[in-house]
Amino acid sequence: RGARSARAATERRREARTNGRKTRKKNVTTPTRNKTMAALAPGGYMGLQPPIILLREGTDSSQGIPQLVSNINACVAVVDAVRTTLGPRGMDKLVYDERGQTTISNDGATIMKLLDIVHPAAKLLVDISKSQDSEVGDGTTTVVVLAGELLKEAKPFVEEGVHPQSLVAAYRKACKVATDYIKEFSTTIENMDDKAKAEVLHKCAMTSLNSKLIAGEKDFFARMVVDAVAKLDQNTMDLKMIGVKKVVGGTLRESFLVDGVAFKKTFSYAGFEQQPKSFQKPKILLLNVELELKSEKENAEIRLNDPAQYQEIVEAEWQIIYEKLDKCVESGAQVVLSRLAIGDLATQYFADRNMFCAGRVPEDDMHRVAFATGGMVQTSVNGLDEEVLGTCEAFEERQVGNERYNLFTGCPLARTATIVLRGGAEQFIEEAHRSMHDAIMIVRRAVKNAAIVPGGGAVDMELSKVLRNFSRTLLGKEQLFINAFAKAMEVIPRQLCDNAGFDSTETLNKLRQKHALAEGGKNFGVDIDTGGVIDTYGSFVWEPVIVKRNALQAATEAACLILSVDETVRNPASEQEQGMGRGRGMGRGMPMGGMRGRGRGMMR
Repeated sequence: RGARSARAATERRREARTNGRKTRKKNVTTPTRNKTMAALAPGGYMGLQPPIILLREGTDSSQGIPQLVSNINACVAVVDAVRTTLGPRGMDKLVYDERGQTTISNDGATIMKLLDIVHPAAKLLVDISKSQDSEVGDGTTTVVVLAGELLKEAKPFVEEGVHPQSLVAAYRKACKVATDYIKEFSTTIENMDDKAKAEVLHKCAMTSLNSKLIAGEKDFFARMVVDAVAKLDQNTMDLKMIGVKKVVGGTLRESFLVDGVAFKKTFSYAGFEQQPKSFQKPKILLLNVELELKSEKENAEIRLNDPAQYQEIVEAEWQIIYEKLDKCVESGAQVVLSRLAIGDLATQYFADRNMFCAGRVPEDDMHRVAFATGGMVQTSVNGLDEEVLGTCEAFEERQVGNERYNLFTGCPLARTATIVLRGGAEQFIEEAHRSMHDAIMIVRRAVKNAAIVPGGGAVDMELSKVLRNFSRTLLGKEQLFINAFAKAMEVIPRQLCDNAGFDSTETLNKLRQKHALAEGGKNFGVDIDTGGVIDTYGSFVWEPVIVKRNALQAATEAACLILSVDETVRNPASEQEQGMGRGRGMGRGMPMGGMRGRGRGMMR
């Protein structure tokens, strides 16, 4: 038995040693095998690594030449929508929204704002049209059409593999050459006398109104615009000082300019009809005070021991309002205007004393009255004296169509004017207002930047010729790119011809021939009446330099920006959250998309 036990122990030790050697062998070979597998597997040391995820699932990313071409195509599609509105024979667009509001316009900036464009690259064209509208006032269609044509000319080069930055550099160089030449090409009006300068401004206003809905009365309205701008402070040229009031009815010729301030009759009480409606050299009191009996607050509580005390409270209220009215009368004013309400008691009180009053006067009108008459708006009726009162030569209330207007004329400090527009339909008057705004901006800019260039596509053809000549002095591919920029400049005269129904190819050939002459041809542009060519400077088709310069620079920057974009990434997170938010109800942090229609006054 002892021998068997010893042999069993020996066998167990032998098996243990054998198993240990196998285990050690396995541990030695495993790393080698893993290393070999990793090396042989696709991507191992040679690429077998987990993919790096930067963007969340569902993100749409487009890049490369196809994406750039897609952006250019989107911009060209937008340009095609407004292209036909350019020039004196341009067509109008009728735009209506989901609420049924209708807008008829051929103003580029107005149409671009109403189109509700969603393409991210094409939105840039909306921005440059708004910029042109706020900076200059006119040329909003020009800047969009020019930017679209620059992109259209760049498209073949992009498709052939030209690097976009080469195009961007060439376009910027061409823009600098063109803007520098515009300065040499322009004619200054600074040294002219006032009469000659007013005539030049009149021609500029007529050129702006040429392409508008009120082009038939452009001479009448151009005079009105120049006279209105002449009333402004020539140092500040504050556009807010020109008021435009719209009265439906009558004809365009019944529109008139008020040398001072005019505003629509405000809400009034019965005693208003007993007040005098005209004064000569009146004193004018401007208030920001309520002149009416005020009811008690809802949470006010008064405890009385004697009913007679209630009468004392009522009499105190009346005493307060009468003290205010007495102080207004004692100031010597004959016309009282207030930003806040003037009640029936005050209206009758002033009528009994042959005074005129108007409450709830709009803030901009009150500001212009104060500016024109020299009065100061008072927040209290205490301490009123001559210094705070304004004055004018005449005040009257005049019937205009179905409305009554309060007119302050012959103001001593008149740096303001009011244009009252008449017309048959509301949409027509709105478009007339937009047309007048453009003309006012043009004249205002021409006064500040006293230089003009011939219009009708003349300056565009001359710039095209200059850039073609400049491109021949360059070496390499840049010559082709600047030549493309020069060709794009011809889009303005070409579109003017197309919109007027003429043969643009024939007219452009005539213009190229005229501009190629050594002398006398640089002022030739498109003759809209005959379809031929004409000296636009000699025929008084003039534009301020700032319109062309700003349009050229804005269009070039927009084209360069779109060309420099090679990837578009759309993050779907906001869309998903909005969809979830609509089902969750009114929880915290819910996106605004899920809250539409929840109540009055809620932001959308």
